[in-house]
Amino acid sequence: MTEAEAEKEPAKTAPDLAALEQEGEIAADYVEGLLDIADIDGDIDMDVEGDRAVVSVVDIKGGDLVGPNGEVLEAIQELTRLAVHRQTGERSRLMLDIGGYRDRRRSELSELGTKIAADVKRNGEPKSLQPMTPFERKIVHDAVAAAGLRSESEGEEPRRFVVVLPV
Repeated sequence: MTEAEAEKEPAKTAPDLAALEQEGEIAADYVEGLLDIADIDGDIDMDVEGDRAVVSVVDIKGGDLVGPNGEVLEAIQELTRLAVHRQTGERSRLMLDIGGYRDRRRSELSELGTKIAADVKRNGEPKSLQPMTPFERKIVHDAVAAAGLRSESEGEEPRRFVVVLPV
């Protein structure tokens, strides 16, 4: 991109706290409506982490809203992002968690990334992991970087995966 093109492009700024809180409110209302329709009880918490709104359904009773490998959770998150976009006109990076699934998955993947990095350091051979969502890949990339190695994502969605590389 030339300097002239860069000047014409609008500056990308981080969303402000009020905008993220508004996203959270819209998302919480949408998820609460889904829970009511499905006749599922659960409490909703809202927060802002970094540059994204986070909505969590806690103390959930009844229904499997996570699904195998988080597939139902991912679908509900996308629907919720669309609901936010419809009201704000802005693309949302909202993160939805249900029943603590994402926190548990984050811990599992951090451990996996650390273990795989140690294996790669020991044997000097690259290691490919199974396909993961962008959320999951980022956690593994962060764990590998913390272990002093590098990693790359390869493949096409939805079969994109992490490769851990030796130094």
